[in-house]
Amino acid sequence: MTHPMRLLVTGASGFVGGRLWERASPAGHEVVGLGRRRLDRPDYLSVDLGVVGAEDLPDLPWRPDAVIHCAARATPYAPRKAYERDNMIATQTVVDWCARLGEPRLVHVSSSSVLYRDGDQLDLTEDTPLPGEFANDYARTKAASERIVRTYGGSWVIARPRAVFGPGDTVLFPRIIAAAKAGRVPRLTGRTTPAVGDLIYVDNLADYLLQLAGRPELGGVYNLTNAEPVEIQAMLLDVIGRLGFAPPTRDVSLTTAMRAATVLERTWRILHLPGEPPITPYGVGVLSWSKTFVPDRMLQDLGAPAVSVAQGVEEFVAWQREQL
Repeated sequence: MTHPMRLLVTGASGFVGGRLWERASPAGHEVVGLGRRRLDRPDYLSVDLGVVGAEDLPDLPWRPDAVIHCAARATPYAPRKAYERDNMIATQTVVDWCARLGEPRLVHVSSSSVLYRDGDQLDLTEDTPLPGEFANDYARTKAASERIVRTYGGSWVIARPRAVFGPGDTVLFPRIIAAAKAGRVPRLTGRTTPAVGDLIYVDNLADYLLQLAGRPELGGVYNLTNAEPVEIQAMLLDVIGRLGFAPPTRDVSLTTAMRAATVLERTWRILHLPGEPPITPYGVGVLSWSKTFVPDRMLQDLGAPAVSVAQGVEEFVAWQREQL
């Protein structure tokens, strides 16, 4: 339990920021949420951080003790300029705004994807070097946002959550569930052992971010997971089955899936097609390659996650059934 704080949460109309906002007020914190969408709440500001300068941002009712910057473009596909605007320019605006606000503590929500390269990666740590070439524009611009935060004159910390899931998810599971409803989810083949990966339940992430906001002695980078790697395909097939969708019957090799995803993504970019391609190389990689993290720093400084992966999946499935 952290002491009561005055918090500004960016991205409050999104998945992670919204969940954090919901949990912070009952925990005794005063919170103002900020996001792109319009919400009819007195403690919310509708602002697009990617298009306004720090000098144009509205006044707050108080000086915040901490700013938790969750706002981002987190989709697996978007125009490059959209990633740069919402992940880089918006972060620079937040850093400039924090300087104007008297340098409150800044908690920056980045992404574990800044570490990814093609293939399995086991036991990643906070000291693992960033790759020479990033997995996609999302990872590239999140890495750039981290560099911006490191220039901040006040106290800062960078959180890198891995595969956030839970009620309200708009990125990880919804695309797979939509594909399952349409009968378009194959079984990926071509590995000799199942791909395993870390995830983090959204409430665990929110609790960790509140801790990081209230503990200025913690700095640098934290990889945040549930410290409980799972077999990715087995977990997804379990969720698909519990939601009542037919299991996939078509086998597709990892190589074939990656080639098809690469062609589709290039076609979308070259022709400037609207929306997202049905599958991206990044999406295939999430399902097919192992990505695990050493959780020692997180466990030592922030404690064990309160909600297990199994409990989180139960909560997600119950919420998802209400959406069907």
